[in-house]
Amino acid sequence: MVRSERLDRLRRLMAAEGIAALWVRQKENRRYLSGFTGDSGQLIITATSQYLLTDGRFIEQAREEAPDFEVVDLGNKPWEQLEATLAAAGVTELYFEAEHLSYATYEEFLEQAKDWPQPVKLEPSKGLVERLRQVKDDTELALLQKAIDLADAGFRHMLRILRPGITERDIALELEYFLGKQGSLGPSFTTIIAGGPRASLPHGVASGRVLQPGDLVVMDFGAIYDGYHSDLTRTVALAPVAPEWRHLYNVVLEAQRKAIAAIRPGLVGREVDAVAREHIAAAGYGPYFSHGLGHGVGLAVHEGPTLSSRSEVKLAAGMVVTVEPGIYLPGRGGIRIEDVVLVQEDGAHILSHAPKEFIEL
Repeated sequence: MVRSERLDRLRRLMAAEGIAALWVRQKENRRYLSGFTGDSGQLIITATSQYLLTDGRFIEQAREEAPDFEVVDLGNKPWEQLEATLAAAGVTELYFEAEHLSYATYEEFLEQAKDWPQPVKLEPSKGLVERLRQVKDDTELALLQKAIDLADAGFRHMLRILRPGITERDIALELEYFLGKQGSLGPSFTTIIAGGPRASLPHGVASGRVLQPGDLVVMDFGAIYDGYHSDLTRTVALAPVAPEWRHLYNVVLEAQRKAIAAIRPGLVGREVDAVAREHIAAAGYGPYFSHGLGHGVGLAVHEGPTLSSRSEVKLAAGMVVTVEPGIYLPGRGGIRIEDVVLVQEDGAHILSHAPKEFIEL
């Protein structure tokens, strides 16, 4: 039922934009529409039919995971099978995902198609399925919450592990092992563990640096549950910590609280970003908040909508975004606090539940 509802929504969008047939190759979009989780495959969607084309490694899996699709074995002649599928569907104009089709494949299609008995015109489309994915259905929200709960548990576990004398890389390994044992399919992205001066690097992936007393430690990580990702950042202090860092932590925390309180349907992404950015600037640290406030999260850890100074996306109920302000002082250290929130009709509901008061171990 969920898949058919997604296809119905896509078809309404296609009809509104004059698209009779869509060629879907992007992995998350393919899974969102069909349920197929294999590494290789493509979809052809028309107003009345849907095909899943893949190779022999995945045929049995495709039939099991995507029962609503006609599964086509590409065999040893994939272009001939694609031609036959398009002809069977009566496709003469095929729209492709402009962001996800390589130029080499585009050229190869044109070279192959010039000899087809039934000509097929290739046209670009942008962000069609991604627009649908921005608003989560109940099934997605349940899976997202599972992934978020795993990350919350991971942070609580690490509070028992963190101490001076261990390396950032050891922390990352312990965290990923714990999450895997709890049911995560893998890290959402390369785990970020950055302590002391390295905490000024917003994407400071774990290194061999040994944690020292007085360090702030930024931990940014996530889990994957049934394809859905979580994204959590917490900053923890190793005693004794200079009072300045407690003050900066409170600045970041208040910026996050204000931004979350501002979230509501109809607000534009850049307006939410401005709430946090203005608070940090008023405290005198505007130049040290060097990235956007947040991003959508779902089948991909970074997807639409974005919360940044350039975002013109209008928020809607059902969207899931991160809110992650930070302050980074080059060569000294940094702080980031990140939660995942659900946009609802009456505002934002925080899905992450890991503690975020100032913690000094």
